[in-house]
Amino acid sequence: MATATDAAPTAAAGSGRDHVVVFPLMAKGHMLPLFHFATALVGHHGLRVTVVTTPGNLAFARRHLPSDSVSLAALPFPSHPELPPGIESKDALPSLALFPAFLRAAALLADPFAAYLSSLPSPPLAVVSDFFLAFTQRVAADAGVRRVTFHGMSTFALALCFSLARTPPPAEGVFRVPGFPEGVTITEDDVPDGLAQEADDDPVTRFMVDEIFEWEYKSWGILVNSFDELDGEYAAVLESLYVPGTRAWLVGPLFFLAAGAGESSEDEEDTEGCLPWLDEQAPGSVVYVTVGTEYHVTAAQLDELGHGLVDSGNAFLWNVPSTAADAASWSPPPAVGTCPKGKIVRGWVPQRRVLAHPAVGGYVSHCGWDSILESLAGAGKPMLAWPGIAEQDANAKQVAEIVGAGVRVGVKAGSGEVVGREHVAEKVRELMDAGGEAGRRMRARADHVKQAARAAVGDGGSSRLVLRRLVDELQRSYDGGDGQRSGEQRQ
Repeated sequence: MATATDAAPTAAAGSGRDHVVVFPLMAKGHMLPLFHFATALVGHHGLRVTVVTTPGNLAFARRHLPSDSVSLAALPFPSHPELPPGIESKDALPSLALFPAFLRAAALLADPFAAYLSSLPSPPLAVVSDFFLAFTQRVAADAGVRRVTFHGMSTFALALCFSLARTPPPAEGVFRVPGFPEGVTITEDDVPDGLAQEADDDPVTRFMVDEIFEWEYKSWGILVNSFDELDGEYAAVLESLYVPGTRAWLVGPLFFLAAGAGESSEDEEDTEGCLPWLDEQAPGSVVYVTVGTEYHVTAAQLDELGHGLVDSGNAFLWNVPSTAADAASWSPPPAVGTCPKGKIVRGWVPQRRVLAHPAVGGYVSHCGWDSILESLAGAGKPMLAWPGIAEQDANAKQVAEIVGAGVRVGVKAGSGEVVGREHVAEKVRELMDAGGEAGRRMRARADHVKQAARAAVGDGGSSRLVLRRLVDELQRSYDGGDGQRSGEQRQ
């Protein structure tokens, strides 16, 4: 049974279709964008919003949501024989090998979620939920409610992944994806790691086949944390892979939309003293590094990365992920740990503020989509793309080759290959060379993305307009009670 933990003000309409239920996967990287979405809905459109989570995630949710306008509802997290007691978040897993068990435990929330929806005094306008929580499509459909799915990926990566899942790519060589722009070609190095594995060989892929795909493609809409100028040309391809009438709604960057609607300032904390340290560095001189926050990084790779940073000659701020396997017990080699140009931290970092600091000249990242948006759209900083898992190979291609705002480290996600210090140093120097032709071009492209993102969320911007159309279209979809999509053309 769900527990309502906070009360939000009631919107004026009172029809029951002024309430949106948001259900993120219990993982920080999945929760934060949907928290931003919830905040934007309340701030810009006056809707009532309830975020559904589990008791162990309530404190995190409260820190990142406006307490006076977004409600919280808690569903007890189901037990699973393979999970340690008390685990309610992907971030708390002692090993990512337990992620499939975590997903199967989360899928057991279907009945409690159905009970929560039925307990509401009137049906909500929509359920907006994480891709991994595909049971919400079935539950929402049974309740006569539209479900909008959220992946936390770019339109490009979504369209690529879903296209290749239906039509497997050739084993080698260069190929085109039907519907993609003429100039965009794909190689085996761009194919996301999971698509190269058979379902029986990969338990996460098996879960997707068993629990997700049948329901995912029936979603009423697809919420995308991106914006038209960066990612819009792939929307039609993505929409074609769902049932007819499904639309992709590009409403990002969501952290910008939320910033104008009362976003919590919790991410302003700087417990590691990163910002004062950056204040002492020359403009554009520091490379900021986060690699391996969601996947296994070996001690050998951490050693080589550290030596490469030192050998590059650049100042560096390195956030070593304490949750990434060997990193928790890893100690930097003496030459790395004592480098006067370096600062190594392991705690919370106010990443958007760090990236926006004038001293930071580039970002070495695993290329999660949230990090890409924070670097390019948020701060206009070029990136060294070092993909590790999932769709991050596709993200690296988009950043470095399609947008032209970075360079690739040249290793495929999931390969297990240790990148040597010489290669790391070479790529970091390439990233940080602001005076060379390639460096100037990367910075110009990154700044262009930053300006375009601000325009998208400003008055009359594409993302603001799309969010308004999403709300309007959801409300119109119930006209006449037949639940049909309107067939409105994508703009």
